[in-house]
Amino acid sequence: MHTEYILVERSPKVEEYQRLREAVGWESVDVEATEIGLRNALFSVCAIYKDKVIGCGRVVGDGGIYFYIQDIIVLPEFQGRGLGRCIMDAVMGHLSSHAPPNAFIGLMAAKGVSKFYEKYGFVERPPGRPGMFRIWGK
Repeated sequence: MHTEYILVERSPKVEEYQRLREAVGWESVDVEATEIGLRNALFSVCAIYKDKVIGCGRVVGDGGIYFYIQDIIVLPEFQGRGLGRCIMDAVMGHLSSHAPPNAFIGLMAAKGVSKFYEKYGFVERPPGRPGMFRIWGK
C-alpha cells in the first residue's frame, strides 16, 4: 500500500459508510439501521487518505461459530492500488486472532470479484447457495 494511505482499526461513521456504498452503486441503508450495524461489528477497518475514508471492511457474526466478511469497499477512484488487498489482509489478521478452529467464515462477493477472495482460501458455495466460504484452519 502506498505510504499516503493508512489503515485504522475503527468503524466508519454513518456518513462515511453511506458515501462509500453510494460510490460503488450499492443501495442506501436506513440511518438508524446503519448506526446499529456499524456499532455491532466484531471488527472494522478504514483506509484513509488525507483524512478522508476511502475504503473499509468489516467482520460481523456471533464471534464464535460464524463470522461474515462484510463491506469490503474502496472508492472507485482508488481501486486498483492494492487497498482492497490491504483491507482484506487486516480482516484476515483479525480472523486469525479471533476465529476458533472450524469456524465458518462467509462472505457475499460482488459479481466478478470471486477470484479476489479465492486468493484468501474462499470457495464458491454449491449452485443454488449464494456466497463464498471457508472453514477456518482448513
